[in-house]
Amino acid sequence: MATQSHSSYLTGKLLLAMPSMGDSRFHHAVIFVISHHALGAMGLIINSPVQDFTFDQLMKEAGLGDIPIKRSGVVLLNGGPVEIQHGFLLHTSDYIQENTIEVNAGLSVSASLDALQAFAGGQVPKEGLLALGYAGWGSGQLEQELQDNAWSVVDSDYEILFNTPLEDRWERAFSRLGVDPSLMSHEAGRA
Repeated sequence: MATQSHSSYLTGKLLLAMPSMGDSRFHHAVIFVISHHALGAMGLIINSPVQDFTFDQLMKEAGLGDIPIKRSGVVLLNGGPVEIQHGFLLHTSDYIQENTIEVNAGLSVSASLDALQAFAGGQVPKEGLLALGYAGWGSGQLEQELQDNAWSVVDSDYEILFNTPLEDRWERAFSRLGVDPSLMSHEAGRA
């Protein structure tokens, strides 16, 4: 397999599951890529809500049940099938702490109780998504899935990440490519 140049890595991009996606866990998934390099990739599904578990319950389980929650309407996201017991906060970079990973100029990821507490408090970060678990790929795995037409790639977009209803994110992201996914074939192939 050819060596991939650093500029072709997808950190900070959105992966859009193609209609032909065979893995039901990723049906119509929109994944924000946190990290992508020669050793693999990691991302968060940003359009799949967790069922039967609330932000209030998470705060209690994390030992933060006595913290006043000033942020309303927080929906926990199913970030992916890996380490579903761990939370990841994808947020604007107005909140940076020692363990925060800066993904790009405007977005960061934190995974600490301090970040969860700050988010619940409503002051910082300005915007954020809270996901349980993540999607992960080993070395070369994502590249192979891209060659197999399992994913389409689009630039990440503040509007899609933070202001678009969950159920509309997949179609809205495809529209950025000028594509109507309902007109796409459910069979993968190459021209």
